[in-house]
Amino acid sequence: MRLTRLRPLLTLLTLSAALVSAMASAGAVAQSADTSVPAAVISDPPADAAHPAALAVLHIPSHGLRINGLVYQPSGAGPHPTLVILHGLPGNEKNLDLAQAVRRDGWNAVTFNYRGSWGSPGSFRFAQTLEDADAVLAYLRLPANAARLGIDTHRIAIAGHSMGGWVAVQTAAHDHALIGLILISSIDMGRVGAMPRDPQVALMADNMESLAGVTARSMADDAAIHTKPLGFDTAVAGLRDLPLLGLTSDDGLAPDTDALVQAIPAAGGHHVTTLHVATDHGWSDHRIALESAVINWLNALP
Repeated sequence: MRLTRLRPLLTLLTLSAALVSAMASAGAVAQSADTSVPAAVISDPPADAAHPAALAVLHIPSHGLRINGLVYQPSGAGPHPTLVILHGLPGNEKNLDLAQAVRRDGWNAVTFNYRGSWGSPGSFRFAQTLEDADAVLAYLRLPANAARLGIDTHRIAIAGHSMGGWVAVQTAAHDHALIGLILISSIDMGRVGAMPRDPQVALMADNMESLAGVTARSMADDAAIHTKPLGFDTAVAGLRDLPLLGLTSDDGLAPDTDALVQAIPAAGGHHVTTLHVATDHGWSDHRIALESAVINWLNALP
């Protein structure tokens, strides 16, 4: 999402400091992320002639259509652990440098475009982003696909940037086979769905390029119906036992992630890691810090 339209949204979404303080005092404690720079961020791995790194194009079935995806495959004999990376609204920042770094570290990195976005067929709808994430995970777990792509189906994690963080939260809350959840400057779309109409429409108008079959008003209507009932608070119970990395920035959206990562320990969770960096919504001047935090955290997963 663009900061030109985020500013009015921030006023409406920011949690009060008193609420955050109350949550913290209730015992919501998270550990800090490791930001030391791993080799995979700054150097290529040794070449493996027998099992070279590769890029595979995916056409993933989702509700009668085939959405576009890619898997960045690491060198070395598989199967490999896999990180699925979800883009935001509309997805101008797809974190493909993160995908490359994760691949250098020995992980598959899977990216895809929701129906109606960036050339994937169909019309874009918020509810469909959730369906598409489920469809991607089901596709990767099919034995024939897992064997062909070198995927260890018992070691799949999910990451989401901006709106993709909301998709990842809702997905991980019910998909208990995932081994971890990463949020990158995430926005709670439940709060967007509850926004007053005029700023909601303005926000959508500035974030609808490369989305098919939408208008700003249709997107606002869609959010009011389909995202409003699915705030981060509805996912807390489902995320209690899942390792979570919450990465926030100075985009004004940090309170959304803060509330979630504080609610999980308050509900009995013990696997929350956080990092706040003074950068923008796309982590434009802290990409190495982003990649380092993600890779170090992935490598520490049980």
